[in-house]
Amino acid sequence: MTTEMGFDIIMTGYSASLPNVAVVGLGKIGLTLAAVFANHRYNVFGADINPDVAASVNQGISHIQNEPGLDRLVLTAHKNNTLSATTNTAEATAQAEIIVVIVPVLTDEQNQVDYQLIDRAVAEIAKGIKKDAMVIFETTLPPGDTENRFGKKIEEISGLRPGRDFDLAYSPERVYSNQIIHDLGHYPKVVGGINEKSLKSAAAFYKNALGCKLIEVSSLVTAEFSKVAECVYRDVNIALANELAMFAEDKGVSMAEVISASNSQPYSNIHSPGIGVGGHCIPIYPYFFINKGLSTGLTPLSREINDSMADYAIGKIEKQIGSLKNKNTLILGLSYRGNVKEPTKSTTLVLIDRMLEKGANPFVNDPLFSDREIKQHGAAPLSLYDDNCSKIDAVILQSFHEEYNEIDFSQFTNCQLVLDGRNKLNSQEISRLGITYESIGNQGRQCP
Repeated sequence: MTTEMGFDIIMTGYSASLPNVAVVGLGKIGLTLAAVFANHRYNVFGADINPDVAASVNQGISHIQNEPGLDRLVLTAHKNNTLSATTNTAEATAQAEIIVVIVPVLTDEQNQVDYQLIDRAVAEIAKGIKKDAMVIFETTLPPGDTENRFGKKIEEISGLRPGRDFDLAYSPERVYSNQIIHDLGHYPKVVGGINEKSLKSAAAFYKNALGCKLIEVSSLVTAEFSKVAECVYRDVNIALANELAMFAEDKGVSMAEVISASNSQPYSNIHSPGIGVGGHCIPIYPYFFINKGLSTGLTPLSREINDSMADYAIGKIEKQIGSLKNKNTLILGLSYRGNVKEPTKSTTLVLIDRMLEKGANPFVNDPLFSDREIKQHGAAPLSLYDDNCSKIDAVILQSFHEEYNEIDFSQFTNCQLVLDGRNKLNSQEISRLGITYESIGNQGRQCP
């Protein structure tokens, strides 16, 4: 027995006596869940519509990079014959007593909920589900969807009634990229059920499978609501920080200094301002409330403020260097945040669009993405060791990868401005080179 990020890896081979779990959706979180379950006394059948994902899992290879410990868990489970994968969701479901659903729900360009992927997955689950099975949704959902949309869909197709013929529960994923395995073992697991039996069955499963603390709530909707509320809380507080940062700039005050002083009071927790909010969660899940009738108040206003930060940044650049027409701009980071390879809702995508509209020539550097991947998002890739760095007029830090600690700004001989969108760069070093340094809420100042 060895330990991996707080979990005991229990060396077992496939056994008919072990409970069978189907994990539907083998993305970053789904594959990690499947691998943890498979190393903790469960036979796991993964299902994913991507054949390359299924093939890699069946070779003991994780298709997810930069997730500490995951490669080893997948390989160990493969060797022990406790983890396999298929593109046939109904087939995986038919073999399982427990079905965990972690298929993404996103929003479209009009910020309406896009159910296409999860509706398809649930229809397949309904074709394979057995009587007395348990279905647990981990996907973040608009409150009410577990029972009213998906429970009803399973019943409609299978003829099995949730709460009577199969258990139905909801337990939201609450993990952070690059530390998912750690978080699964250390964050409390919120669990809700359609009835008491479903609640207790799901709670018992997570206690055995993860060994984490449990928070049993009174209903499916409470569990769903709790996850969306977490994301709204962060979005609102980031918006507040951004609003305060813009005011600080107007008054010539360092927002970083304000935050340090204010947060010394234990009831103050001002978040960090920035150039924008991205990823699968914060820019998306507030719309699960907004689209359900919460169209006024702090939640939609916060979305507006955070979505406006890219335009605010562009305005700061134009104020310093004038029109962006024919200017060469370099954006550091395609990812929505540092040290994660994930472009979903990244502020960089907005910056690229705005710069193209203004006639600029946007370049992007991101050590986690290939040149081909960067080109797919409408910008030209640029290595930090390329001679063309000397032709860049402005640099914008959007996501702070650890590699950016070592940037040599002396090579940007034509650069007039560095806009530090994450308040992470060394302003003194940049200013010594004769380049104007600005950041969000700390105009011309070094963060303490």
